[in-house]
Amino acid sequence: MDSSVIQRKKVAVIGGGLVGSLQACFLAKRNFQIDVYEAREDPRVADFTRGRSINLALSHRGRQALKAVGLEDQIVSQGIPMRARMIHSLSGKKSAVPYGTKSQYILSVSRENLNKDLLTAAEKNPGVKMHFNHKLLKCNPEEGMITVLGSDKVPKDVTCDLIVGCDGAYSTVRSHLMKKPRFDYSQQYIPHGYMELTIPPKNGDYAMEPNYLHIWPRNTFMMIALPNMSKSFTCTLFMPFDEFDKLLTSNDVIDFFQKYFPDAIPLIGEKLLVQDFFLLPAQPMISVKCSSFHFQSHCVLLGDAAHAIVPFFGQGMNAGFEDCLVFDELMDKFNNDLSLCLPAFSRLRIPDSHAISDLSMYNYIEVILAVLQVIYKGLLFLGSLIAISSTYLLMHYISLLEYKTCFPTKAMDFLEQIYLISR
Repeated sequence: MDSSVIQRKKVAVIGGGLVGSLQACFLAKRNFQIDVYEAREDPRVADFTRGRSINLALSHRGRQALKAVGLEDQIVSQGIPMRARMIHSLSGKKSAVPYGTKSQYILSVSRENLNKDLLTAAEKNPGVKMHFNHKLLKCNPEEGMITVLGSDKVPKDVTCDLIVGCDGAYSTVRSHLMKKPRFDYSQQYIPHGYMELTIPPKNGDYAMEPNYLHIWPRNTFMMIALPNMSKSFTCTLFMPFDEFDKLLTSNDVIDFFQKYFPDAIPLIGEKLLVQDFFLLPAQPMISVKCSSFHFQSHCVLLGDAAHAIVPFFGQGMNAGFEDCLVFDELMDKFNNDLSLCLPAFSRLRIPDSHAISDLSMYNYIEVILAVLQVIYKGLLFLGSLIAISSTYLLMHYISLLEYKTCFPTKAMDFLEQIYLISR
């Protein structure tokens, strides 16, 4: 394709988060004119606000995307290798469960720092312009037009050749596509919420072994902890909202942790535990599936906007990064022809995204039940993943001493069953 034609292509990336900023890096290689619109202020100058997880697990799939834009080494150098799960029993006993061989690991990385690095990398390209505090009001892909509202509160129409929706699980771009014929969409909130806590450094060093993803599995709820470069750990408590609702006072929280996470109290400290617990309410978790990921040759969804998943497989960010890499490879294959690239992207990514969504739900069941049973009760766990064409079935079989149960077809059905039984 003639370079002058390529230079005239204008792309509006909606969302300046992890996937949006990485996608801008990829598109910049093609000499497109790229405008990134982000509703929030620039995180590089904004005060840090808690609410979303500040820890992420970067795996091979995400690293391959970073490598393709020359950022892998920079990001990896700021991560902490986690070579195994460290399972904490109720008695305080700890057992390591490696992810694979000694050379295999995942990386604990800071969401905040990663987003800042990706934004800075994108802005280094002369064809990329960032627009913070710009909210998407309307999206009209047929006419190649969006309407944004900036800090001046004056709506502005912007024309473009391609609209890239990277605006997260509650995507405004997707909400406009949902009005189009034959666009399928489903969402599901799980009965569990999450809350973040902190284990501070101890005597200037990590209070626990740093190269592990620490897990406290407790039947229908669990807590995890990921290491930070600051020598602290970010803990996330996953629990049914009904259980969160029971903890109304400082004494309720301390008593709850004394009962279920006694070894965590001296690590966190009672004062900090209560402070963090009541800082923000428990946050919901949503799973989103849709089809297609594109509309004609004018609009495409990437990341959580296309396939928000629950976090229990550690692949949400990695799947979003892989979206960017696959899209880039298809643009190479079809010589930047959007009419061919976008349909191919949907064909390739929809089966994969639905599969990882289902696996994420099943893995939560494994973590809170199977891992606990295998390690501490001597129960037999056998798991097999069967792939038939583009349909993925996860079949787990657990022998529970006197009886056997098989997981039902839908992970959510089983999760709800065990929650009701536990009550």
